Amino acid sequence: MIDGRGFADDRIGLKHGAGGRAMRALIEQVCLPGLGGGATPGGIGLAAMDDGAAIPVGDRWLIVTTDSHVVHPIVFPGGDIGRLAVCGTVNDLAVMGATDVTALTCAIIVEEGFPRAGLERVYASIRAACEEAGAPIVTGDTKVMGRGEIDGLVLNTAGIGFCDRPVPDSSLAPGDVLIVTGTVGDHGMAIMAARHALSLDGDLRSDVAPINGVVRAALGAAGGGVVAMKDPTRGGLSSALHEMAQKSKVGILIEEAAVPVRPEVRGASDLLGIDPFVMACEGKAVMGVRPDAAAAVLAAIRAHPLGRDAARIGRCLDTHAGAVILDTGFGRRILAEPDGEPLPRIC
Repeated sequence: MIDGRGFADDRIGLKHGAGGRAMRALIEQVCLPGLGGGATPGGIGLAAMDDGAAIPVGDRWLIVTTDSHVVHPIVFPGGDIGRLAVCGTVNDLAVMGATDVTALTCAIIVEEGFPRAGLERVYASIRAACEEAGAPIVTGDTKVMGRGEIDGLVLNTAGIGFCDRPVPDSSLAPGDVLIVTGTVGDHGMAIMAARHALSLDGDLRSDVAPINGVVRAALGAAGGGVVAMKDPTRGGLSSALHEMAQKSKVGILIEEAAVPVRPEVRGASDLLGIDPFVMACEGKAVMGVRPDAAAAVLAAIRAHPLGRDAARIGRCLDTHAGAVILDTGFGRRILAEPDGEPLPRIC
């Protein structure tokens, strides 16, 4: 049975860590009480449930974020848990406005019996991703658990960076334009195909990549016109849009045909009956942009190698506060918010 808190029989389920309504309910009801007021006055703290915290330091802002990674399989088409850990933290900093990473931490928990060669591969990926993102790891920790006590590897990364202006996910206003920096659903569909050994046509590969360069280009072109950003990981584009709409108290209208989806992902989604809008991305951002800055921001994103498929996908409304409406080309319907990512342990 599902009670009013979104729990099943008072036990935690996989959906409570998979993004969407169930995870937010768990955080709000169990994790936040007594902890959510810790932000420096004027900053962004835990209670905001954003991609990171923003703390005023002199005339600048310190952005802090942390993330844990339990992806299965550990190695997947397009990446592995090491690349995912670095990129995930770099991207959380970037969508808060900190595109130049000051430092990362990296803690690893290893299962007894894990192959040394596998661990060396993961650390090679970590080093390569750090170089790509310009993100140094300055401290870390290592633990080993008994055989069967964890599943292979667990990584935790934290990151800090500075910016002149933090960008929350809650500052949309009616008329703002929604831009996504590239195709959606790539990571989630690649993980699903690899985990279940699905024989699907096309090259399904994760999009995992550090997007701080893309975001830096967008912010540089915007003149302050980028007002909200979100990293559409667990729960995908749909979950990110719902969070932004609900926090900003606006409606969002999305043009379905404008949302970029790779043909391979579209074909797999149609075959499996899974909406690509709810599948995780690991190398994309969703941006809310003032109308007069939208063209310049979109052009700057598309000029970056990771932003060639960027698209203007919708706009904010002064009606239907908190709702996301999908224009299918044949009519409009409410886009339901996912309860959780359809596939657990994708990041």
